[in-house]
Amino acid sequence: MKLSSMADTLEKQLANPNSGLQSFDERISEIICSEWDTRYNKKFNRFLKKATLKYPAADIDESIYDADRFLDTTTIERLAACNWIDEGKNLLITGSTGSGKTYISNALCISALRLFHTVRYVKASTLIYELEQAQVTGEYLNYTKKLAALDLLVIDDFGLMELDIDKCRNLFEVIDSRDCRHSTMVISQIPVSSWYELFQDNTYADACMDRIIHNAYRLEFNGRNMRNPSK
Repeated sequence: MKLSSMADTLEKQLANPNSGLQSFDERISEIICSEWDTRYNKKFNRFLKKATLKYPAADIDESIYDADRFLDTTTIERLAACNWIDEGKNLLITGSTGSGKTYISNALCISALRLFHTVRYVKASTLIYELEQAQVTGEYLNYTKKLAALDLLVIDDFGLMELDIDKCRNLFEVIDSRDCRHSTMVISQIPVSSWYELFQDNTYADACMDRIIHNAYRLEFNGRNMRNPSK
């Protein structure tokens, strides 16, 4: 019946001379909770592995309340509830280098994973490369379908690559396939107001920006450098 955790807990209870001090309800509850926790953790770890996070142990801890980070903590707390993912909204995170954008984004991803949303974290340059390779190998359609089906796609370091016409087209197809259906998180050092200029083709710039921005929440990270607190 694959109830190994329940069996292990029962075995421990039988080996414990003090188990008789517990009521039947307490003992059966302990056995059931043990099995539930084991199954939950196994499933969570499977989802976590597929998410390919940079910081798989990221957590929204007390450091977000440090005054010198200038973070919108209320918005972060609300985003951690993941209702925006249920609604298919996007999230744009911008700010200076070292301000903790990627770490907090990964913490938000973990909040989503704990609710068993499917997540994929990828750097923009890696995403573009994988799309190009998928075209070469004939797996482009399958690859883009997988991206389209994700509850949350996280694109980090957006703007650190040149977007020629082919890259514009590939990026548009990914974004368009998810528009109003699934959430996309975009992380960049470049202000949103300058994103349009990253595209070499104005038509794709208009199309991509419209789909990314019109349905998006925003977070700005302009506080101290978390890698070098003295800065």
